[in-house]
Amino acid sequence: MEKNLQVAAIQFKITLGEIDQNLTKVEAALDRVAKQDAKLAVLPEMWSAGYDYKRLARHAVDTPRVIEAICRLSAEHQMVVVGSLPEALDGKIFNTAYVVDCGKVLDTYRKLHMFSTMGEDRFLSPGNHSLVVSTSVGRLGIAICYDLRFPELFRKMALEGAEIICLPAEWPKPRQEHWRTLLRARAMENQLFLIATNCCGIQGRLDFFGMSLLLSARGEVLAEGGETDIELVAMFDYQEMVDYREQIRCYDDRRPEVYGKLF
Repeated sequence: MEKNLQVAAIQFKITLGEIDQNLTKVEAALDRVAKQDAKLAVLPEMWSAGYDYKRLARHAVDTPRVIEAICRLSAEHQMVVVGSLPEALDGKIFNTAYVVDCGKVLDTYRKLHMFSTMGEDRFLSPGNHSLVVSTSVGRLGIAICYDLRFPELFRKMALEGAEIICLPAEWPKPRQEHWRTLLRARAMENQLFLIATNCCGIQGRLDFFGMSLLLSARGEVLAEGGETDIELVAMFDYQEMVDYREQIRCYDDRRPEVYGKLF
């Protein structure tokens, strides 16, 4: 990771099922954060069309052209872009986060935990692997929305050397305090940076509150969104993370012989 890294969360109202309209918003937002020297930008979950369940397979067909556009923008701005999209593979549809680095797809992460309360498991298949990937801006761990409620995933990524967690989400009302509390806990307990990008506005029957967050390794709020479209930009100071880990030596003080290894 660079010593000082400018990062961005791109929060916006996703228009259900309207890929070109959402892509236009993202293109303009990436241009704006690039002008603020952002080198890492995180988009919301399923940002191209939202949770348009009945047409997910159709939207997944469009994902390659959406990724092609993101690769072009990533190369133009020399930026890492992360966001999740519907992916069709082997007759299944996945909620897949793409890590695009300066014009190339470095890796993908398929959402592990399906939110059965909202019927996500009836339309999407879960992935089977976590992801920590080396990029031009450092080692990124990737999680998506409901994954936030599973701290073991975040500790696994931390132990594998993640420096920044990127978390695209569609997290609706009325669970705003769960969102904020869990995100700060994941950052401070693992002593790493976290970019969490939520969508905002009403989508179908759901009302999304935004509140995207950029968090320091101490769990401090560096930037926070409201309930409308916004690009949040902040600086991550790598040395601050290193110093904090030296000050409170959580990794050295772990007792895996008592509570078992995660992997």
